[in-house]
Amino acid sequence: MLANWNRLRRLPFGKAVFSYLVGRGAPYTGTIGARIIELEPGFVRTRLHDRRKVRNHLNSVHAVALANLGEVTSGLAALTALPPNIRGIVTKLSTEYKKKARGTLTAQCRSSMPEVNSPVEREVEAVVRDRAGDEVARVRATWLLTPR
Repeated sequence: MLANWNRLRRLPFGKAVFSYLVGRGAPYTGTIGARIIELEPGFVRTRLHDRRKVRNHLNSVHAVALANLGEVTSGLAALTALPPNIRGIVTKLSTEYKKKARGTLTAQCRSSMPEVNSPVEREVEAVVRDRAGDEVARVRATWLLTPR
């Protein structure tokens, strides 16, 4: 994943292409159209543009779109922090909503992973902020990590 990111991010529209490919690989994730802005081992920053497709009846970004943004952000941070001999799957996802989300949103997550010799759970958290920098949501994903 990181090799593809490093190759594509330097190209014109490369970040958009990479983001599209992530959405194709995880089709439900792709429905919100999030863009990966930064990606390095254990760290990711994503962006979601506010538009009708991700809105609710209250004229703000839908709760599930926020959860989806947080999940893909935390997931990319977790996956890029894992050594190749470890696999992981999300077993729990929770979202705490702080305020109505409007405008362009940015999610960020930094993750480190423990040494895994037997199955272990690890919580990874992404924070979603609006353009003013106010926290609109906090998404926590619990990963079950196991050796391959």
